[in-house]
Amino acid sequence: MDIHEQEMHWIKRVEDLIRVLEGSTISELELTEAGTEIIIRRQPDMMMTPVPYLQLGVPSAHANSARLTRTDNSVAIVAPLTGVYFAAPSPTLPPFVAVGDVVEVGQAIALVEAMKVFNEIRAEVAGRVTALVANNGDVVQKGDVLIRIEPA
Repeated sequence: MDIHEQEMHWIKRVEDLIRVLEGSTISELELTEAGTEIIIRRQPDMMMTPVPYLQLGVPSAHANSARLTRTDNSVAIVAPLTGVYFAAPSPTLPPFVAVGDVVEVGQAIALVEAMKVFNEIRAEVAGRVTALVANNGDVVQKGDVLIRIEPA
């Protein structure tokens, strides 16, 4: 496969991933294939469209201007340990938080269960929840992003 074919393969792959994410609640996707890392991040209410590229890895002027106008100031709330992520205190109760909720510092926002111990995850900043990155029941590793909060 020559360079042009490789570039077209990766562009098509990213476009396919964007199409798959349309209409979903997934706000962040990280994928590594054949040594190439693809990271797609979005806000739940953001419409995803492919960005035209002149060359692989060299964004067009349109992509650069879009990047300058959209800055993500959100704070990542990360898993302090490896375990199972729970969005609610029990299966019959509503989730601790939802996208758009305003949280206070120290407010319980999730649980991570490790070795039959449920560890409360508390907001480290006050602000609005912009993304629920982890899914209920996911096994998360220490340092994985669970929730993103836009500081108030």
